[in-house]
Amino acid sequence: MKQPDIDYWISCMLETYGNVSDLNITVGKPLQVESSGVLQPVSVRPPVKELTPFQSELFALNIIGGNKRLLEDLVSRGSCDLSYWLERKARFRVNIFSQKMNLTTILRKLETTIPTLEQLNMPKVFRKMAKELNGIVLVTGATGSGKSTTLAALLDRINLDNAVHVVTLEDPIEFVHPHKKATFNQRELGNDFDSFASGLRAALRQAPKVILVGEMRDRETMEIGLSAAETGHLVFSTLHTVDAGQTINRILGFFDQEEQAQIRNRLVDTIRWIVGQRLMPKVGGGRVAAIEVMGMNLRIKDAILHGESEGKTFYEMIESGSAQAMQTFDQHILQLYSEGIVTEETAMSYGSRKSAIGRGLDQLKASRGESTTGITGLKMEPEEEEDYF
Repeated sequence: MKQPDIDYWISCMLETYGNVSDLNITVGKPLQVESSGVLQPVSVRPPVKELTPFQSELFALNIIGGNKRLLEDLVSRGSCDLSYWLERKARFRVNIFSQKMNLTTILRKLETTIPTLEQLNMPKVFRKMAKELNGIVLVTGATGSGKSTTLAALLDRINLDNAVHVVTLEDPIEFVHPHKKATFNQRELGNDFDSFASGLRAALRQAPKVILVGEMRDRETMEIGLSAAETGHLVFSTLHTVDAGQTINRILGFFDQEEQAQIRNRLVDTIRWIVGQRLMPKVGGGRVAAIEVMGMNLRIKDAILHGESEGKTFYEMIESGSAQAMQTFDQHILQLYSEGIVTEETAMSYGSRKSAIGRGLDQLKASRGESTTGITGLKMEPEEEEDYF
């Protein structure tokens, strides 16, 4: 198996289905792609009913292409990350890892065109985020929830509007930003810097106004990010957390107990917005992002400083913060349901608080004159006359 064979397989995997997000090369399975969130088998010639260990290893080694650093990572750490171009037609973020003495390769398809905030149907408040002068903007969610795409759209807005220097630290580079009004320097982990912490520390000496950190992975990176925000930089980054409240707790968890009071004060001064994302299946196919947005107000600052309490949770404060462009996942999911974009079952599955989603669904159905319960045919039984004789 040679490089042209690898590229032929990849081309077939891209062309067989629509909405392909990931390519999966796993021993014992056929070639597979994730299309609209579902794994589907792909046919090639000659047929590959089940990938052998030899085929999967050759595929992985062709993708690595003899890069010594990647081979060392694979041997010492059990996995490696890289980017891959297919004849300048498509780009991929690739992870190769060992499992049961075999190699598996996962290729995440990257968009070559940077989407705009409008194309992503992001709330108008995102344009305000792109205009911030300093501080931290965090985009959170599970792997594959579209965090990188959202950040690319935010940076593209800055690129259109502001003549500033932007430094990105990525693993790997996903969207290639052309120079528009802004000047972009995009650096890739492993090739251009050895860790996010060292790359971020170096960025402070590179005169940027805007810094993108691919992920806040550890205490050191978080601490330098806070320092960058405090010294007048606008810092964008991601965390693998499910909502805004967990994001604050995750950041605090990076630090020792005796440091947390100081960190809480620093977070109050630096955090501007926390955005959460969840990708949900759409009616008719495809996926749509549910968005949570938490900004800063006096109540939220107090909760960061002193912790949540009964009636003063981040969820409740975001829920009541619509005047400041905040929204919970549940509020946005109900909006998507009301617009016919997601089903009732999807809304219940992806909501944060099932009771809130349930009440909201009942209210929406009642306003349409629909039944809010599946129980029918109930009636009072007539009372039996008592025999007094």
